[in-house]
Amino acid sequence: MFGIFKRKELVPVQVQQQIVEAIKKAEQQTSGEIRVFIESRCAYINAADRASELFFKLKMDNTTYKNAVLVYIALTDRQMALFGDEGIYKKTGGDPYWKKELDLLRGFLQQGKLAEGVCRCIADIGAALSLHFPYDGSTDKNELPDDIVFGN
Repeated sequence: MFGIFKRKELVPVQVQQQIVEAIKKAEQQTSGEIRVFIESRCAYINAADRASELFFKLKMDNTTYKNAVLVYIALTDRQMALFGDEGIYKKTGGDPYWKKELDLLRGFLQQGKLAEGVCRCIADIGAALSLHFPYDGSTDKNELPDDIVFGN
């Protein structure tokens, strides 16, 4: 199903490793799940619509506590979006929190600091997830892969 998502050359291997490590570190503190999707071009006018589509295609809505978050970036088009499932979206207070995080990410990307921006965003989201969905070693399991998903 996801055979079209193979464009790993969009991001250097070292950056990929930094991002995956940031995801793993953030998820050690929470039952929440974070995924990153990177592609060259956004097929939609609104990146949030694309992020929503991908969130459901990647079955991120199937987490136990509805606490998955997708970080979406279209590099060439310079578009990005964050899409949080209903559990984490409500707990963070909705749009103001997500807009703040998106603005922070955008600032890093405008400076050409992809790794730093994505890792900072992941750390912030991980902190919010840990506050509302703390890690429980007796019940927690990694419900979604930590690897980056690449589009076209």
